[in-house]
Amino acid sequence: MRKVVLGALAALFAFVGSAQNVKPSMTLKLYPEGQTVDKGIVENGVSVTLGPCDDNELRGAHELSGDGLLSNINDPYIDIYLPKKGNGQMLVCCPGGGYKYCSSYNEGTRVAAWCLKHGIACCVVLYRMPNHHCKVPLTDVQNAFRYCRAHQKEWGVKQLGIIGFSAGGHLAASASTLWVDAATRPDFSVLVYPVITLEQDVTHKGTRSNLTDNKIDLVEYYSLENQVNASTPQTLLLLCQDDKTVPPENSLRYYFKMIKCKVPGELHIFTSGGHGWGFTTPEYGKDLLTPGQRADFFKILERWLNDRKAEIK
Repeated sequence: MRKVVLGALAALFAFVGSAQNVKPSMTLKLYPEGQTVDKGIVENGVSVTLGPCDDNELRGAHELSGDGLLSNINDPYIDIYLPKKGNGQMLVCCPGGGYKYCSSYNEGTRVAAWCLKHGIACCVVLYRMPNHHCKVPLTDVQNAFRYCRAHQKEWGVKQLGIIGFSAGGHLAASASTLWVDAATRPDFSVLVYPVITLEQDVTHKGTRSNLTDNKIDLVEYYSLENQVNASTPQTLLLLCQDDKTVPPENSLRYYFKMIKCKVPGELHIFTSGGHGWGFTTPEYGKDLLTPGQRADFFKILERWLNDRKAEIK
């Protein structure tokens, strides 16, 4: 059953969905009473999620550009896409954008469309920007996990993983290493050209400054190669060797720490393609990957997800 959100925000949701020719099964505000109230989603008198943790102090309407870059997010929401016949898997999706905006088409709606074609449910998180409040993006993603966990039996979901891109990859890696309980721990993780470290000469500078204000203690904490341990979920990393925006060393640091901690995973590096190619295939616009690379990307992703599905008990 589709949840209805009224007002200007609903019009924005409708525009995002119609622009990509795929509509969510439901759209929900993570904090129906706003981010200044310590309350999450309540259903039938029961709190399904937790409160917003902090107020990012942004105000006013969300701003959406023609290419799907959503900014000024202060009223975060989740778009949930449920396939007609699910395969038991669901992905929580974190679009990138340097913690300044969410790339809601290339790394959001188009991901959901691909998932639906493959029988995979998808929850796209349009999370709050930090704006000097570093905890709010991860809080939003963890609350998205709580909501999906609460409904996974109803939706026929047996595995709940996460996928993230660029700074959204940093957020997905944060969810994979800084989870707080079984409900918020991803069953697996897919990181696409992710920011991992916040070390000055290796990181994406906008991600570092927007999340941490360049505070040394936060830089160390959110350099996620420092957070990988034996409890980190198995992970697939995909990127390009010629990425000038987020140096490949980011993924390498995460992967090498996975090896050290004996976390299963795979690392795939394409020769070219740069950064930000996401799920923009020629049907949507210019594809930064070659046709062969794009085919390989989808083949690798589908095979790896099928391998995870085979582990469902």
